[in-house]
Amino acid sequence: MKSNQVLKGALIVAAGASSYGLLATFVKLAYKDGFNTAEVTISQLLIGLIVMSCLTWIRQKQNPTSKISIIKGDITRLILAGTSIGLTSLFYYLSVRYLNVSVAIVLLMQSTWISVLLEAILNRTWPSLPKVVAVGIVLGGTLLATNVFNSNLVLDYRGFIFGMLAAISFTLTMYASNRVANYLPAYKKSSWMLLGGFFIVLFFGLISYEESFKFSIFYKYGLFLALFGTILPPLAFNIGFPKTGLGIGSIVSALELPVSIFMAFLLLNERINLWQIIGILLILSAIVLMNLSQAKRTIK
Repeated sequence: MKSNQVLKGALIVAAGASSYGLLATFVKLAYKDGFNTAEVTISQLLIGLIVMSCLTWIRQKQNPTSKISIIKGDITRLILAGTSIGLTSLFYYLSVRYLNVSVAIVLLMQSTWISVLLEAILNRTWPSLPKVVAVGIVLGGTLLATNVFNSNLVLDYRGFIFGMLAAISFTLTMYASNRVANYLPAYKKSSWMLLGGFFIVLFFGLISYEESFKFSIFYKYGLFLALFGTILPPLAFNIGFPKTGLGIGSIVSALELPVSIFMAFLLLNERINLWQIIGILLILSAIVLMNLSQAKRTIK
């Protein structure tokens, strides 16, 4: 693969990962402004769905001859797969409600070893030694990054559970994105998946809401969260990953972790200690180790 194409793809993936890294901090700010999880997720998914649907319609109008026939049953599969997008947003934002952003993002990054476990189960093969070592490093780094050895720490169990559920659903999102209807353009595939995600958050809002919906969420935070959470990242990953390959793409996408922590430090004044920094560095090094061999093959 040409090195300039790899570099271009890496920059696009980095932009998508950085976008994801912005979300938790602004969700925390939305909570401080009196908005709740249902309002945040519904506004984000609805705006994202509308924009992606409009983009699909525009592209089809511009080039009607390029319309691709969808295989029977794939729309249903995409909508079902998209429910994991809604669940990831719900669980992650609920985790942020009870935990610091720096801890919640570390829990979300547990998807790195959960994906290894899922791959092993589906392929019925034992992971390679580097992956097993990397999983051990991730788990050790997580213990440090979540500051569990601090005797003064009170880690809310609700935030921890929601954070792990977010990691599981995020793993399912990545798996579905790589396995379902890959012949479709990224914008069209994203539209159907976002529809499934919207159904989930709408259902959550209907069963959990006990007050009037604050529509100001749409222009105060919804537009921002939709742009950097459900519009730019899926497009960036679908464009960038084919250029970088899975190995380099996965390494670059880990940029989400430091960006999220830096934003929390900058806007929320969250502090992290030296042991947490070491834990975060261990997690990042493990992600590099997991994908190093694939990255080398891509560069060659």
